[in-house]
Amino acid sequence: MANSSSIRHFLLLALADTRQLQLLHFCLLLGISLAALLGNGLIISAVACGHHLHTPMFFFLLNLALTDLGSIYTTVPKAMHNSLWDTRDISYAGCASQVFLFVFFTSVEVSLLTVMCYDRYVSICKPLHYGTLLGSRACAHMAAAAWASGFLNALLHTANTFSLPLCHGNALGQFFCEIPQILKLSCSHSNLRELGLIVVGTSLAFGCFMFMVFSYVQIFRAVLRIPSEQGRHKAFSTCLPHLAVVSLFLSTIMFAHLKPPSISSPSMDLALSFLYSVVPPALNPLIYSLRNQELKAAVRTLMTGKLQKH
Repeated sequence: MANSSSIRHFLLLALADTRQLQLLHFCLLLGISLAALLGNGLIISAVACGHHLHTPMFFFLLNLALTDLGSIYTTVPKAMHNSLWDTRDISYAGCASQVFLFVFFTSVEVSLLTVMCYDRYVSICKPLHYGTLLGSRACAHMAAAAWASGFLNALLHTANTFSLPLCHGNALGQFFCEIPQILKLSCSHSNLRELGLIVVGTSLAFGCFMFMVFSYVQIFRAVLRIPSEQGRHKAFSTCLPHLAVVSLFLSTIMFAHLKPPSISSPSMDLALSFLYSVVPPALNPLIYSLRNQELKAAVRTLMTGKLQKH
């Protein structure tokens, strides 16, 4: 029986057993993390440099790109290190940092996706009030609230999780430190506070999800009433990327944590954790840039401008 005070490190789940597969996973993670860095970096640079993109939609997209970069670089570098050097160790402090940062960026992402949904709702359903409801000050306040609430949520969860006594060893069934895996190591009946916090957090996330569903019902009803086909196409083109990002992120994270234990397996859990922690930050820039002509043009201008300078 190991006590939490005596634990100096945790053992993460090995991504592969053979050396060839470990190196393959390293290359795969390196490629995904570089793709995420390139895609999100281009969005951040294009929005920051393109004055015509200084609108609420692109301001929130810039914030989303920052959270995506933070999220993927919280979990992937350690997994790459462990695959390359054939180890499973992560220090106690490193594990606590991963938990804090992952909860922080995930919480901020859910808040930002909700705010972005509100932006689309006001833009399409209440266009005459857009300037009033989503002025620069209102946008700054909403973004600040998303980051501050994410920080507070992460602080509460991390402090509470790492104050629990751990009695069941130090091996985690995940390739990065995650609260549900640490709770499995805690002594029985000692994790009720954390479970309570998780229920509250899940309820808030579900509230955000229901708000998005309600908003999109209103949005699609308004779009279908637009008389011109070109107007409908333009409205859909600004909504569909956000809807795709929301669907990918929320569906995988909800299924991973709410699925019945009977269909759970280590390989499925690992695949699902990749789908909500690693894939979205790399795919989000692609999803947004494919449908948004303004963003594609800004990225193209940014890249051609840099190439001409060289």
